[in-house]
Amino acid sequence: MDIVSYILQGLLGLAFLGAGFSKVTGAEAMVAGFRKWGLPQWFRVFTGLVEIVGAAGLVVGYWEPSWAALASLGLGVTMVVAVLVHVRAKDDMKATMPSILLAILSFVLFAIQAGELANFPG
Repeated sequence: MDIVSYILQGLLGLAFLGAGFSKVTGAEAMVAGFRKWGLPQWFRVFTGLVEIVGAAGLVVGYWEPSWAALASLGLGVTMVVAVLVHVRAKDDMKATMPSILLAILSFVLFAIQAGELANFPG
């Protein structure tokens, strides 16, 4: 594993851990956002749990790279769905850009780690 993978895993892990906890704990911005997008609050909690589990997979990926491959793929797909939600809601680029950036970084990490996916779960 190279330094780029380590850095991406750490940055993405922190980002998704923070985003996931804010959704699970019901941060007002998250509650309001899901309401605005017409999504049920149980889906906010579910999405937060997906992000937390993904972040945990990235951490495990430091020892078992196949976990980072699977986690980055799952988180990338999650962020593509988030981008589609923003587009459907006609949110501006400022609101949509974090999801776009996290999707791109997740897929970059997946591209780096994709060869490890065959070894899952390690």
